[in-house]
Amino acid sequence: MLLKAAIFALHYMQWSFMNLTPTYEQMCALTGSWDGERDAGGRPRVPDAVLQALRSATVEHVWQVMKDHGYPPQFAGGFLQTRPGAVLVGRCVTAQFLPHRPDLDAAVRAAGGALGLVADAPQNAWVVDMLVDGDVMVADIFGKVREGTVIGDNLGSAIARQTRAGAIIDGGVRDLPGLTSLPEPFVVFYRGTDPTPIEDVVLGSFNAPVRIGEATVLPGDVALGTPAGVAFIPAHLAAEVARTALEIESRDTFSKQRLREGRYTTAAIDVATWPEEIEADYRAWLDHHGPGTT
Repeated sequence: MLLKAAIFALHYMQWSFMNLTPTYEQMCALTGSWDGERDAGGRPRVPDAVLQALRSATVEHVWQVMKDHGYPPQFAGGFLQTRPGAVLVGRCVTAQFLPHRPDLDAAVRAAGGALGLVADAPQNAWVVDMLVDGDVMVADIFGKVREGTVIGDNLGSAIARQTRAGAIIDGGVRDLPGLTSLPEPFVVFYRGTDPTPIEDVVLGSFNAPVRIGEATVLPGDVALGTPAGVAFIPAHLAAEVARTALEIESRDTFSKQRLREGRYTTAAIDVATWPEEIEADYRAWLDHHGPGTT
């Protein structure tokens, strides 16, 4: 573990700020706990089947697995949704915006040009143009709403078409009626709305670590947006979260059914570890009903 951390430090510290985004090798070092498939940029590519399974997970399920693995809370609350009650699941593409200063902006535009980006284009559009199917744009714009509107309905339409997922904006959006009219499953989690366009910010990095609420988000993490808030699942834990969510859902369904039937008391069933009799009953019930039965 110490050797892996040392290798990470060696590779990732070589990342120049003005590269804007890590190289493939640096991305692999940054997300070294993932040993599965990666995209062309090195970002972890959690399988589609795991993403689909996570749609039934809750932020409480995520919290439990994170806690078991020693992670701090990977959760951010207090968001508004363009489709209240909708669930958002996808692979994170991160973007960090900083307060504007002209010398930094000039350097960022030069770096963007070197990466083949249109240097005089809006920098929030640079990020949108990178998105592919199953991605979630995660933008850290330090909670700015006025002149912090990362997307409106034009960029929102592009995100909906390219990702079939959505975005998480720790800041503002504009053109809310247009955003809310975009077809399912597209949904945006955001802090507030304002009619002003995005101004007085500069793109500090994309596909690098960002902070959203109390969570540290890495590119390739899986975003789980729910009415309760947003959880960010490290790629290497996503499959375990999906399995855990399915198991908890099954046990909850069994518990409620048995309580309705009066077969067990609340005191007997609402414990961390069930007595052997109840556990055996659950296993028999599971064999009949199957996991995740509702």
